[in-house]
Amino acid sequence: MDIFERMRKGELILDSDPEYPELYKALIRGMRITGELNSSYHTKEETRVIIEKLTKQKIDKSTWIVPPFYSDFGQFIRLGKKVFINSGCIFMDRGGITLEDGVFVGPNVNIITENHSEIPELRSNVYAKPILVKSNAWIGAAAILLPGVTIGENSIVAAGSVVTKDVPDSTIVAGNPAKIIRKIKSE
Repeated sequence: MDIFERMRKGELILDSDPEYPELYKALIRGMRITGELNSSYHTKEETRVIIEKLTKQKIDKSTWIVPPFYSDFGQFIRLGKKVFINSGCIFMDRGGITLEDGVFVGPNVNIITENHSEIPELRSNVYAKPILVKSNAWIGAAAILLPGVTIGENSIVAAGSVVTKDVPDSTIVAGNPAKIIRKIKSE
């Protein structure tokens, strides 16, 4: 497994790893592309093309990202159809971020797949866990999703919440740490 595969599997990646220069190069690439995105006005179509370059994947025309948008890596972001990402979001995606079809992400949301060791001597190194946001979920403004969580289908994360655990389908959560408020009633 190369460093990217090991990183996606949650291995603690040391800055002394012989493959670390490849990871560093990928991080610089992500920062360069998001810098290009955020440096001036771009149409919806131009923004989509830049995000395709960042993620190395085709983005459906129904998906809309409103800059500024920040990512330290970008290559492990996967976006479904009819995804909407509002302005000021930060996606730290070394562990992988998947937003399925119809996901809404409010402004200034942080989706963070990375964490640091509790051991002081290793703290400058990073490990990662994937985040999955299932179809038609809504992540409210300034919410924070932490490594390894899954947000259930049709669920809502209230504005300003910090999600540290999985959210079941059709559920509203709020607070820090986010707690279940209630189930969403179907029509």
